[in-house]
Amino acid sequence: MIEVTHRIHLDPREIKESFIRASGPGGQNVNKVSSAVELRFDAKHSPSLPDGVRERLMKLAGRRLTLGGEIVITAQTHRSQELNRAEALEKLVELIRAATIVPKARRKTKPTRSSQEKRMESKAKRGSVKRLRQSKHDD
Repeated sequence: MIEVTHRIHLDPREIKESFIRASGPGGQNVNKVSSAVELRFDAKHSPSLPDGVRERLMKLAGRRLTLGGEIVITAQTHRSQELNRAEALEKLVELIRAATIVPKARRKTKPTRSSQEKRMESKAKRGSVKRLRQSKHDD
């Protein structure tokens, strides 16, 4: 079991890994070795995730989320396949941890009476300055 939080554990069978050739520099090694990792996690149908976490995770995933509800994470920074696997898994775990944080509900607030009065006084002052600047034309 992969521990995300003390309450959420992922079954390794829910994660599918495929190895692809990495792009970028590396000479012949890049052309021969499939060291990049593409990790897929079906967030939409995962039994390990509570509903609220699942919804927030799918929002957080952004363009990494497929139409079928799978999250696709690619790691190719290391030349080693094992290091790329660990990095991709860590990215997934961090994304799920971020989804466990429940955003604070926004409460509507009303401006205080003194702040309203200050605002009206400043508006009146600004209006009087503009009035004084106007030239008086006799037509």
